[in-house]
Amino acid sequence: YTTARIAAAAAGDPALTHALHVAGARCRIHGGVASHQSAVLMRGLSLLNEPPDGTVTLTVPPGARTGPYARAGVIRHTAELPDRQVMRLFGVPATTASRTVVDIARTSPFMDGVVVADQAIHKRMTSKRELRDILVDCAGWPGIRQAREVVDFASGLAESVFESCARVVFREHGLPPPRLQVKVYGEYGTEIARVDFFWGEYRVIAESDGMLKYKGGETAIAELRRDRLLRDAGYEVVHFTWQE
Repeated sequence: YTTARIAAAAAGDPALTHALHVAGARCRIHGGVASHQSAVLMRGLSLLNEPPDGTVTLTVPPGARTGPYARAGVIRHTAELPDRQVMRLFGVPATTASRTVVDIARTSPFMDGVVVADQAIHKRMTSKRELRDILVDCAGWPGIRQAREVVDFASGLAESVFESCARVVFREHGLPPPRLQVKVYGEYGTEIARVDFFWGEYRVIAESDGMLKYKGGETAIAELRRDRLLRDAGYEVVHFTWQE
């Protein structure tokens, strides 16, 4: 399936490693295109819920003869894939970033879809305009209504999976949408901090780093000083962890 040189390079590259798994699966399923979770992993993006190691996801056209696709480790989807929605990654056919985002948004829970959409937009792999073009192409498909909601909700300002998940939790609990990555200034126009989530009307700031910044003494002191300055400026500051 591969050469010793490529196999050695893949040892330190999860995206290339997954591309090799896909290439191997395509030897058994002719015409399959890497899609859904596989197309996400081959781009170096994160999934909220990753499939078991080595599991690949392929899309084949309706009526295609695919052979023993049901073997362990291969998930098959059947759908039309116009040429404009297919590209090559590591030499392997894969759905474009826009089609991949919409496929995940259609077939996965809302939060999983937002995690992928936020990353793809943040890394400029796609845009809302491109995603909406794909939504038009896939109109009437199963899950397309949720995919529209994911695209509308997605934001390239979210900088981590944690922040994307937090945004969804805020939404689920009926909180007004916060502004993201806002610079907050003090009394004399001096920048105090750049915060994750900002509700200006309520003078509330939320930070999704939890206790991660308190591992070092100097970092902890700087973080405490920053929070004190924000509170002195009249803001309530809330830190929360993954578990919370």
